[in-house]
Amino acid sequence: MYEFHGNKKYYFDMTHKVTVGHILPYIQQNWMFPQGMQVLEIGCGEAGVLKAFTDLGYHCTGIELEESRLEYAREFMQQELASGKIQFLNKDIYDVDPEVDLGTKFDLIILKDVIEHIPDQERFMPQLHRFLKPGGVIFFAFPPWMMPYGGHQQVLPKKLASKMPYYHLLPGKLYPMTLKLMGINESGIKTMEEIRSTGISIERFEKIVKQSEMKVMGKKSYLFNPIYEYKFGIKPRIQWSLITKIPWLRNYLTMGMYYLVCSNK
Repeated sequence: MYEFHGNKKYYFDMTHKVTVGHILPYIQQNWMFPQGMQVLEIGCGEAGVLKAFTDLGYHCTGIELEESRLEYAREFMQQELASGKIQFLNKDIYDVDPEVDLGTKFDLIILKDVIEHIPDQERFMPQLHRFLKPGGVIFFAFPPWMMPYGGHQQVLPKKLASKMPYYHLLPGKLYPMTLKLMGINESGIKTMEEIRSTGISIERFEKIVKQSEMKVMGKKSYLFNPIYEYKFGIKPRIQWSLITKIPWLRNYLTMGMYYLVCSNK
């Protein structure tokens, strides 16, 4: 297993650096931050992304289902919590009333490496309207399911299983059988199967956005995802323009997508 998956402080610092170096500039290129901006991150984890926004003086909220990850977030963001710059909520997004539970709606909503883990994305996406202020935007970052490591196999403890690309695309029972042959236990196989059940392509993401009465304001395709610089020492690289124009094929060769989306209501 790659060390950064177990080292929460390193992961916090890594996501903070990616946000400062890539996510913030991308959003600012496509949208002007309003004065007194309110920022919400859904699936905030240890809150490395939100750290970049609190550093700029914006008030932030993080929602996270895993209480264990919020424990780290509170530890790493002690000063921001004490000064009222950030608040955290451990709750299912479907059960949250933004104005009652959080005290506000939001100018900017962030889902970084989250949408590909959410079941029934067609049901989930329209929920975001409830949290968005008029004129607000939503930032998404995700790896297309069909890309070499779209199954998140890099988190697996066995060397071969963690480094072999594309085998998560094996159909039916061939995938769990292959995992078992490579020494992955039942718990690990179940986790990988859950990831397979929610993986999302570029085309399906854009279709769900449209169905949810939203529109794409901007998108950016990466051959090498910016976070790979800190995970693997691979410099970010924008996807070739020709590849981005070829439906379906682009999913197999694109390792990261950035989107900025707004309401079309």
